[in-house]
Amino acid sequence: MAHENDGRFVWYEHLTKDSRAAIDFYGAVFGWKTQPFGDGEHYVMWVGGQGPLGGVMDLSAEAAEMGAPPHWMAHVQVDDVDGTAALAKQLGGQVHKAPEDLPTVGRFAVIADPQGAFLSVFKPTGDMPLHDPSRPGEFCWSELVTSDSVAAFAFYARLFGWRLVEEMDMGAMGKYRIFGLRDLRLGGMMTAPEGASLPPMWGYYTGVPNLDTAIGRATRRGAKVTSGPMDVPGGARIAQLVDPQGAAFALHQAPPQ
Repeated sequence: MAHENDGRFVWYEHLTKDSRAAIDFYGAVFGWKTQPFGDGEHYVMWVGGQGPLGGVMDLSAEAAEMGAPPHWMAHVQVDDVDGTAALAKQLGGQVHKAPEDLPTVGRFAVIADPQGAFLSVFKPTGDMPLHDPSRPGEFCWSELVTSDSVAAFAFYARLFGWRLVEEMDMGAMGKYRIFGLRDLRLGGMMTAPEGASLPPMWGYYTGVPNLDTAIGRATRRGAKVTSGPMDVPGGARIAQLVDPQGAAFALHQAPPQ
């Protein structure tokens, strides 16, 4: 049975070399608290003002051996993990981690789109309360920078039922495609500029009350700004950074009310 959360980003996971250092860093930048899950030895949850919003754990030895750098990965809720993973493969994507049950939590799989960007598809065992993404410290926008945003959008539209909400012409950078469910805007997709060195990947923006202050908190603790700060259409301000262990993250300051 389909659920109103299906197709929405519901959980954000950080895999890193040193989870203790990551907890200190993001706690200082966003004010997140932490809460152990289960025995708390392997998995710790990030807790914002509206409750748990994701988790942090050390990269597995297997992932590290494959050269996986520290990164963020979001989970999109679906009604049928196995069916979604099979459809992803049928549409030219890959299944990096076959569907698997997490006791008491739910079922998940890690998939990649045909261009190579990856995320997790997830069906929780119970209801996951939705957060208000406009509140500070919450993930508020998901952005795909890829080698072919037209093909990527077609893939995700079939997979999750996302629709094209708006296209914005960015001149030489091509079109920025805003996608969502019904009237809800979830994020954007764009084709990387020619010669971009990074592979196709998803990036996630967290809301902050003051962009410059948040950048200061992050850079004082070893983060580097890779893009911005800049104004975007509609009056918001954004910046993209890399944390001290090399994981990309992004900041979003809402337009003035």
